[in-house]
Amino acid sequence: MDTTFRDSLATVNKQGKRNWIYAQRPKGKLYNARSILSYLYFIAFFAGPFIKINGRPLFLINVVEGRFILFGTIFWPQDFFIFGLAMVAFILFIVIFTMAFGRLFCGWACPQTIFMEMLFRKIEYWIEGDAAAQRVLNQAPWTTDKIIKKTSKQVLFYLLSFVIANTFLAYIIGIDNLSRIITEPVTEHIGGLTAILIFAGIFYGVFAFFREQVCTIVCPYGRLQGALLDKNSVIVAYDYSRGEPRSLFKKQQDTTFGDCIDCAQCVKVCPTGIDIRNGTQLECVGCTACIDACNFMMSKVNRPLNLIRYASEDGIANKKPLSITARMKVYSSILVLILTAITFLLTSRQPVGGDIIRTAGMLYQERGDSLSNLYSIKLINKTTDNIPLTMRLEGIEGRIQSIGDSIIHVKAEAQGQGTFFIVLPKRVIDKRKTILHVGLYAGDKKTGSIKATFLGPIQ
Repeated sequence: MDTTFRDSLATVNKQGKRNWIYAQRPKGKLYNARSILSYLYFIAFFAGPFIKINGRPLFLINVVEGRFILFGTIFWPQDFFIFGLAMVAFILFIVIFTMAFGRLFCGWACPQTIFMEMLFRKIEYWIEGDAAAQRVLNQAPWTTDKIIKKTSKQVLFYLLSFVIANTFLAYIIGIDNLSRIITEPVTEHIGGLTAILIFAGIFYGVFAFFREQVCTIVCPYGRLQGALLDKNSVIVAYDYSRGEPRSLFKKQQDTTFGDCIDCAQCVKVCPTGIDIRNGTQLECVGCTACIDACNFMMSKVNRPLNLIRYASEDGIANKKPLSITARMKVYSSILVLILTAITFLLTSRQPVGGDIIRTAGMLYQERGDSLSNLYSIKLINKTTDNIPLTMRLEGIEGRIQSIGDSIIHVKAEAQGQGTFFIVLPKRVIDKRKTILHVGLYAGDKKTGSIKATFLGPIQ
């Protein structure tokens, strides 16, 4: 088999110049299913910033303020360890998912694929026509018709990019702040307007010009699959055992040839310009356009469908149908456990957290039969309610003596602080450092617990 195709990219010619991909418009059951899924995706993406839970956005990733909201639950810098563990779990999830299901995510859920193929490409088909019409239009001289079509397309592309940029920014700063940037005088929000224009320019450049090269050149996921996929992973595969050797279609089929009629429809619809019949390639994003195109041609020539299909290399080689193997069940179980662990971490955190710090440079103070240490406490309220908090020493004899008000008033989504002594009887101190637990209470309801270190005399 000729493997020279692996030495170059379909989007770059031998001179290093761009090969513009004119992808033919796909049709078929899988494309229809992907279209429906993309509509749901668009609704969720564009409606997300307007959805609020308990007055909070559904999602917010405010890196500048260190404020993150997931499903209406706020997370602060003190919760970053959860995000660290969640990120590790997410990476592990990607690895295991890819090992079991290949690039299923790329074809069906990746924002780049969905926006490019299900929005911008469809607009291009609507204005300029299918692949052949686009090629003719690009090669034609500049006429009024060409100027109108090209201008209309680029204007629509930029307007869509502008809307996407605004929506994207709403997930970072919140829809309320975005509304102020849009409605208030420009001079008051130069930074916000600049951010919108930068994001809009990036999205426009990606979807109007860079396109599939995001997947084939920039995105590392395609290269990762070379290390993660094996012969049992699910991929979009050409059944070479059934299709080869290829021959042009004849009404009287020669049984010495395979089912592939070498029509190249699978190549014409590919958004990255590859020939899936060459085998697994990093440029393949698993979009299934080639499956629909091949099935259409097979139905026209009265040959069995699914010459190109979801399969594994082992299944193609041994002529076994795709099934849920024990390996896939194990990997899927691990994925469920990972998602469960992440969910538990996100839902089990304390509504009020903080730190207790023993005053630096001060030793313990003797109080007759007792010893005391001076502390400061900084609290953060992760709820939408104002909470008056009191502190109680837990698991050990002793007391807390506040300096000033014994109640720490912590406003909603804000911070509070206080200063206090922890006083312990000498008889309960048997080592230099004693770990204590200070409970935080809103009335009689416990909202959290914080560790503190009590410093005593050297034993």
